[in-house]
Amino acid sequence: MSTEEKIGSSPTSSTSFEMVDAVSEYEPVSHHWFFNKPAEVKACWTPLSKEDSQKLEEAYTRGLDLDKIVIAIDGGRYDVLLGERLRYAVYWEEKLSEVRRCSWFHKGDKDNKYIPYTEDFSAELEEAYKLAVTQNQWKQTLSSPYRDVIILHNPKLMVHYYPVGEPDEWGVTPTEMGRPRTVKRGIEAIGVEIPSGEPAQVDHLVFMVHGIGPACDLQFRSIIQCVKDFRFISLNLVHSHFKKAQDEMKIGRVEFLPVDWHSALHADANGVDSDIQRITLPSITKLRQFTNETLLDLFFYNSPTYCQSILDTVVKEMNGLYKLFQQRNPEFKGKVSVSGHSLGSLILFDLLTNQKDLSKHDDDKTKFLDPDAKDLDDTLTLQEVLQHLELSELRSVFEKEKIDKKALALCTESDLKAIGIPLGPRKKLLNYTKNRSIAQTCSQTSGTCAEQNAPRDKAELSLPPKNLVNYKYFDVGIGQISVNYPQLIFEPDFFFALGSPIGMFLTVRGLKRIDPDYRLPTCRGFLNIYHPFDPVAYRIEPMVIPDQEFEPMLIPHHKGRKRMHLELKEGLSRMSTDILGSLKTAWESFTKHPVQVQALQSEGPEADTGLDNQANDVDLKVEDATSPEKEETPQINVGMLNAGQRFDYVLQETPIESFNEYLFALQSHLCYWESEDTALLILKEIYQSMGITLDQTLQ
Repeated sequence: MSTEEKIGSSPTSSTSFEMVDAVSEYEPVSHHWFFNKPAEVKACWTPLSKEDSQKLEEAYTRGLDLDKIVIAIDGGRYDVLLGERLRYAVYWEEKLSEVRRCSWFHKGDKDNKYIPYTEDFSAELEEAYKLAVTQNQWKQTLSSPYRDVIILHNPKLMVHYYPVGEPDEWGVTPTEMGRPRTVKRGIEAIGVEIPSGEPAQVDHLVFMVHGIGPACDLQFRSIIQCVKDFRFISLNLVHSHFKKAQDEMKIGRVEFLPVDWHSALHADANGVDSDIQRITLPSITKLRQFTNETLLDLFFYNSPTYCQSILDTVVKEMNGLYKLFQQRNPEFKGKVSVSGHSLGSLILFDLLTNQKDLSKHDDDKTKFLDPDAKDLDDTLTLQEVLQHLELSELRSVFEKEKIDKKALALCTESDLKAIGIPLGPRKKLLNYTKNRSIAQTCSQTSGTCAEQNAPRDKAELSLPPKNLVNYKYFDVGIGQISVNYPQLIFEPDFFFALGSPIGMFLTVRGLKRIDPDYRLPTCRGFLNIYHPFDPVAYRIEPMVIPDQEFEPMLIPHHKGRKRMHLELKEGLSRMSTDILGSLKTAWESFTKHPVQVQALQSEGPEADTGLDNQANDVDLKVEDATSPEKEETPQINVGMLNAGQRFDYVLQETPIESFNEYLFALQSHLCYWESEDTALLILKEIYQSMGITLDQTLQ
């Protein structure tokens, strides 16, 4: 039996569908833009938001030169080359993905998801559909570029037949047809969920730094994918918890951008992976590979060479992202914060403790040209240096001898004398090169020259002479390697540490206590957020107040209540405390008044009133003493690390996690990327600084 006979004898071509009323009017199909996710084994087409699709459609229908049109989508994180139909990431490295203007779809083989036809073939299908509608000529048959057969039976029944099997070695496609696929016209017919668009206004920018290894969660996803989830969660929380402020156009959204340093550290140019591979044992290959990709990052950070590389990469990435974000968002007037997970939080903490307070430095470049200044700007030209030193007349001499700033730094007094520089100018130039050399030496070590030359106390003398961090207000120095801390071009407003080992590392480095007056030089606030079962997380507040025991701040549930199992646990604990307190009170009342009890037994019922009153007095006194409303909550001074506010915040474990702490330990360390409670706490801190609070029903 031929293919045509099989198709004609299929149930879909029964006589019940042969008579179809003609449609009086033809309505053109509506188009929607899709993109194919990169790095997918098979096609996975995802619709763009309504706003982004509309922007692409408007640009497409203008009829301009499409090869020169670039449209920003997804909140400006991606650009679309409209002529080439390509979508690429702006702020990070990612494979290019195809973009398609879609109108006709067919159902897939296994996942039942609808796949769009190519734009050219969709146009052919639309022409055939238009002819069938206007002239009532159904049973239209078309062949796709892959020798598939599409039959338009009627507006509600269109099917796609495809060959079974793969082409042979001669490229001949088999004629045996498989099960028909459903064909749909228009995005409304396939029932796909169109994602919500994002507000154009960006209120705050947050850089998120990952921890050890290339994977950030149990699904082995990269920092880019995890931050995407965190961004999506925070956007939904803004819609649900700050609805009033958003409806009043007071706020827009918070932008989260990933900072990847692991790829640069393990790049081929660095060579560290190949060096480690040469000394790796051949046994237990997968476990050793996991160790090389993840756990070794901890040792790299304690290595002078690779620690410097990590710090330089993180600062370079954040500075570059900040400049690029400003270029693409010139109207952005908000602040910038940073967030680090695991080792990433320690990297940020070390960086922020070694930043210079820009508010205490003069921005005038002439300050750095002062011969007596300790900080000299390397970006100034030799001509500007000579102009400030009032030696502009020597410019022709230096040009003739081809002397630039680097050559000037190598010149001795005899060299300057040999080219005819008088004594006075020679002294000025030598003094300049001397101070410039001192400034460069100071910048390569932690702290200023004055701090390095200052006498140390006994605690510092017991530690290595060079420290990783020069903490001005800490009790002791930090016994660690010496590196050059690069500077950020912005001052972070807040620092959020997620699952952070900062407290443990500071303790291991030799730090006993953080002075309450200490604060990050350029960062206003700090929060240490952790899960109670996270094996990597440590508290920091006890390092400020070592002599007092107190609990961390409990992070509220994003639905505005405490989890039920925690409330039940507290209720049972309070009930047992009340019962024990009542028994203790009764026993003390009995032992303190044995005479009255004996008198009561001998005198009879007329003595009941006095003893009852006395017992009531005792009960009232105990109640007043134990009443939670009248207990005074002690004020805890945790220092200025978070501007005088508490900064250790603990998440609430879920009911299933409370059954076995060890079973969910690893998951607890990787839970922050999908935690609504974590995202909401960050949003509350950000918008609180802008005078925006949660909706009253959720406070």
